[in-house]
Amino acid sequence: MHAYFDNAATTPLDPEVLEAMLPFLTQHYGNPSSLHGPGRQVRSAIENARKTVAHLINAAPAEVSFTSGGTEADNYAAFGSIRTLKLRHAITSKLEHHAVLHPLQALEKAGDIELSYVKHDEFGQLDLEHLDELLATHTRSFVSLMHANNEIGNLNDIQAIGDLCARHDAVFHTDTVQTMGHYRHDVQALKNQFLVGSAHKFHGPKGVGFLYCRSGLQVSPLIHGGSQERNVRSGTENVYGIVGLAKALEIACRDLTAHQQHVQGLKDRFIARLQAEIDDVRFNGLSAEADKSLYTVLSVSLPPSPLNEMLLFNLDISKVAASGGSACTSGAQTGSHVLEALGCDPGRGTVRFSMSKMNTVDEVDYAVAQLAKLYKPVAA
Repeated sequence: MHAYFDNAATTPLDPEVLEAMLPFLTQHYGNPSSLHGPGRQVRSAIENARKTVAHLINAAPAEVSFTSGGTEADNYAAFGSIRTLKLRHAITSKLEHHAVLHPLQALEKAGDIELSYVKHDEFGQLDLEHLDELLATHTRSFVSLMHANNEIGNLNDIQAIGDLCARHDAVFHTDTVQTMGHYRHDVQALKNQFLVGSAHKFHGPKGVGFLYCRSGLQVSPLIHGGSQERNVRSGTENVYGIVGLAKALEIACRDLTAHQQHVQGLKDRFIARLQAEIDDVRFNGLSAEADKSLYTVLSVSLPPSPLNEMLLFNLDISKVAASGGSACTSGAQTGSHVLEALGCDPGRGTVRFSMSKMNTVDEVDYAVAQLAKLYKPVAA
């Protein structure tokens, strides 16, 4: 058996999505900026995809722009709004994805902004009173706080954060890469200016994402050189990727309730089996609390052991694919900035199991059994 539990890094492509994409890989090859028939046919597909995405998040089609993924969309929101609106203060947390932290830190280093970090407790819960204080003591701020943490799964109350930002006239960007397609998002209810999605997190293709930018907010583009995406993002569009993204989000929203019930059941079983099989197993952040964490992510803290150095390697040999944190830093020599910010014991091992609708109960049991084999001899 091979058990794939790294869905927070990327999900398998849904067969329905591939079917929707194939005609734009084989038959419909026109450039969407061309005025002839083949070009207009492809342009129509892009605009239909835009309408689909907009409908699913309750936005206007003109508020949706397609990008190469979540990282580009996050960068666009940060650089574009801060530079265009001449904002001098930004607020984030030390638990954010590097796609948010690195742009803001670059702007701080360049002297463009003062950067503040919202306090959090040992479980990664943000201090919204501190956020309120930061907003109150500065002029108009740019605020970037994610919906769900990609490493520990903590859910932030983006409705409450948005309400605070609106009260202080702040520009609110929320990275919803991990929750898009897994929760329903209504941008009319949220008080956010920016929201981000990436297709490969909800069974779509890699290399394509989207940015929601609230109507009336005009910001400078990151990429110059053409008039594509209404001058928001230059470059010939990734047509089959855009078609695949829209189809994947449509399927995810269509099947969301059944998907959530299935995956939450897998996560609950993971927690119960790990607690039964491994002594002193713990869970990072709020990962094991169903009402406070993303149902697709479980961050497991394992007992101190020499095995921890080769933990992911040994799981891979046993045909269990998992992550030690974020896949975006899996090749780095440094540890997880999220776990470090939480003050987690560096002597303990960490595995992030992330699940999707394509996983099974048998795979959960197999993964736990393989992990338990590594630790039972040490506990004996």
